[in-house]
This record gives sequence, C-alpha cells and structure tokens, in this order.
Amino acid sequence: AVGMFIGILQYMAGGKNLGSAGLAPAGATDAAQRARDVKVLWAGLIGCAALIGGGALLHASGTYVLSIQRIDEAFGWILTGTAVAFFAWMFTAGRYSAEERRRLYVILLLFLASCVFWSAFEQAGSTLNDFALLRTRNEILGVEFPSTWFQSVNSVLIIACAPLMAWLWIRLGRRDPSSPIKFSLGLFFAGLGYLILAWGASLLVEGNDAIKVGPLWLALTYLCHSIGELCLSPVGLSTFSRLAPDRIAGLMLGVFFLSISVGSYWGGRIANYYDRANLPNQQLFLAIAGYAIGAAVLLALCARPINRLLKPAQQS
Repeated sequence: AVGMFIGILQYMAGGKNLGSAGLAPAGATDAAQRARDVKVLWAGLIGCAALIGGGALLHASGTYVLSIQRIDEAFGWILTGTAVAFFAWMFTAGRYSAEERRRLYVILLLFLASCVFWSAFEQAGSTLNDFALLRTRNEILGVEFPSTWFQSVNSVLIIACAPLMAWLWIRLGRRDPSSPIKFSLGLFFAGLGYLILAWGASLLVEGNDAIKVGPLWLALTYLCHSIGELCLSPVGLSTFSRLAPDRIAGLMLGVFFLSISVGSYWGGRIANYYDRANLPNQQLFLAIAGYAIGAAVLLALCARPINRLLKPAQQS
C-alpha cells in the first residue's frame, strides 16, 4: 500500500510531462459503431445479472445447491468462456483495418502465451507452498525459519532484479529482443525453475517425509521465476497497449490481466489433479516444465513471422 501511494504521488508529480496522452479515450469513429458498443455493454451487464440471479434461484429452489467448490469451478469456466467470447467478438463484430487485425492476431497469440506462463508461475501459492512446508528443510546454517518466508522471495528478487533487467534492455540497444522473444524467455525461465525443482525432488523418497531437501532448490526456482516475470509481465502490458487499436487500448490492458486470471485458474486445476491422483512432486514439476519450455520454443520459432506480420509498426 505504501509503494502504491508513492507511485500515485510520483505520477501526479510527473504527469505534466505526459502532455495529453491518456487523458481522453479514442472513441469509435462513427455513430453506428458507438451504438453497437453501447449495446454490447448493456448485453454484458444484463448477462452478468441473469447469471447471478439464475444461480441464486437454482440454489434457493434446491435444484442446484451451490458450494465453494462448485462456485470456484464455475468462475474458472466463466473466466475461460469470457476470454473465448471476447476474442470471438473482437474478430467478428469489430470493424478493424487490415493492420489492426494483424495486431489483434498477435495479441491473441501473446494472450495464450501469458496464460501458460501464469499457470506455471502461480503454482507458488499452492504446489510450491506445500513443497516448502512438507518437503523442504527450512533452515540456514542451523537457524530455522517458517516456510511462509518463501512467499516473500519473489517480491525481494523483483525489487532487486528489476533495475538490472531495465538496464539490460537499454544496454542492448538495437539488439534488444522483440516482445515475442521476451515472452518466450519468460516461459523458458518459468520452465527452467521447475526443472531445477524436479532435480531437487528426485532426491526425496516417496513415502518417507523425514527426508527433505535444502532451501536452495526453492530459492533457485523463485529466482528463475522472478527473471521470467520481469521478461514477460511489464513487456506484456506495454505490448498489449501498443498493439491494440486506439479505441480499445484501455480494454486490452484488462485483457492482459484476464490472461493472469485464466492462467492462474488452470494452474490450480493442474495442481489439484496431481494432488487427487497422489502423483509424486517430481512428475508434476517435470510436466509443468515440459509445457512451459515447449511453449517457449514454439513462440520463439514464431517470433520472426510475428515480427514480419507487424512490420508496419515494429514493436520493441
């Protein structure tokens, strides 16, 4: 909260240097388009109200009794359905130029990459937390510490590494990687973190909880994940806003955060599946590493075609 307050003060102090940027949204170019946008807004509001009201009626009548688990599953599917419906609407209902449509295709691809990244990264609150509590020897030089301290490692590393990453991108100059490559790097480091942890988990003996690994394994995993987050997260926000048509630039920032929600939900589903199946930690970590690194390689192979697609407005 203190950091956010300082950020607001900094924005207010430096706002005069931004000119008129961001003060007024770029609206639709014609009255018919504005009317369609208003109809879509009302349809969305009515749909949300109908969904909530219908769920309440079903619960009250006993037809479908709601529970925490069912609500959690429903919201997960609603998130996923919202993402699918949004992109379907964007490509079918919007009137975009050929260049804008090319950019939207790239946004969709990066949205999917972001979902994959966050599905791996957000295991920190579930799978990695359990590993820290149950299978990690939480002590350094004989001094014990609570397993919850691992939840602060990412924040500390972000604060420490962010200036270094910012310096690196500037130092590279013209060799600064394109946004798809940075997304690919983010996915790679997320997968690398799980490869390291899978190596550590291989030292454990299933069924013998007395054997635990040292804290360095989780620390290295969080280091990789923090580097991956710095490659993808700030770049994702800037890329989505840069590629989006002017009249939906603000909306696209929300779409990037939607990818975090969708990825986090499916990451939780993956962890829940392995927990219910009582599968070993090493197998889960290898599976997450496999699909994260696989997505990184695929995106890296697509980077050059994507850059050619965006040639009229090359991103940095």
